[in-house]
Amino acid sequence: MAGKNKNPKNVAYQQGTIIRSTGSWYEILAEDDKIYKGRLRGKFKIKGIKATNPIAVGDNVSFFSEDTEESTVVINSIEDRDNYIIRQSTHKKGHIHIIASNLDQAVLIATISMPRTSLGFIDRFLVSCESFHVPACIIFNKADLLSEEEENYLAYLTNLYSNLDYKVLSASALYDDTLSDITAYLKGKTSLIAGHSGVGKSTLINRLVPNALQRTAEVSNFAKKGVHTTTYAEMFKMDEASYLIDTPGIKEFGILGLEEYEVSYFFPEIREESENCKYYNCTHTHEPGCAVVDAVNEEKIEVSRYRSYLSILENEDNRR
Repeated sequence: MAGKNKNPKNVAYQQGTIIRSTGSWYEILAEDDKIYKGRLRGKFKIKGIKATNPIAVGDNVSFFSEDTEESTVVINSIEDRDNYIIRQSTHKKGHIHIIASNLDQAVLIATISMPRTSLGFIDRFLVSCESFHVPACIIFNKADLLSEEEENYLAYLTNLYSNLDYKVLSASALYDDTLSDITAYLKGKTSLIAGHSGVGKSTLINRLVPNALQRTAEVSNFAKKGVHTTTYAEMFKMDEASYLIDTPGIKEFGILGLEEYEVSYFFPEIREESENCKYYNCTHTHEPGCAVVDAVNEEKIEVSRYRSYLSILENEDNRR
């Protein structure tokens, strides 16, 4: 078990999956296909993890009924997680926030403009997925709004990340004819849907799961930024074998849990070139005979990716 409370005697336990987390209360989809409202009783900590949220959407839990007028249930334990995606907590230094767990894949919704998704943000998301062994995909949304110059930039980014073996798709969430490839990619999987506010996560989910009824809002023309409409993580059933986990818009993506020497391993192209470095403990920043620096200078490694690598190294709070 990943976490556990004391076992009350003479109670009937049920198993289920957390499908919504609002902080102190959770919704659980049980094996009987019913949804229960649950809470934690007393102190509940997971050994070895300093997290602001001990339970995340996607967690498989054990629970029992409470004899109260509200007909709520008590979560007793969390099953071991296959994987999870975390980010640095924005409220408590030194703690993590578990975005979701038990994922088949993670999908980053990005946009070229309105709002613009930075390459640094994309790369940090991919590094986090690599470090937790979660396959990642990038969907560039709002393709119908791009100028010719922006379409060329999208083609460049598609080529860049596809060559690194990441799945890259483009879409216009408002139009059905762009959703078939996305639907096929999501089918039969539990997928985390993440991205900045305003990139169209909720609009896309509403198109894929019509009964999701996620709130949407226009991007500010003044600030060119999105408005937070999703305030908590929630899992939606696309079909019998396909689930989407919507998450609140992420402004920044802090990397945690990586030592300096580990960071390069989660950039596939840097990992490959590093095998030719002169020193086994090369940081790929200043050492003579560094094959990675040579590859950047020779344009074998994109400068934007190398800059992302350096930015993670330089920000110690994002690594520990």
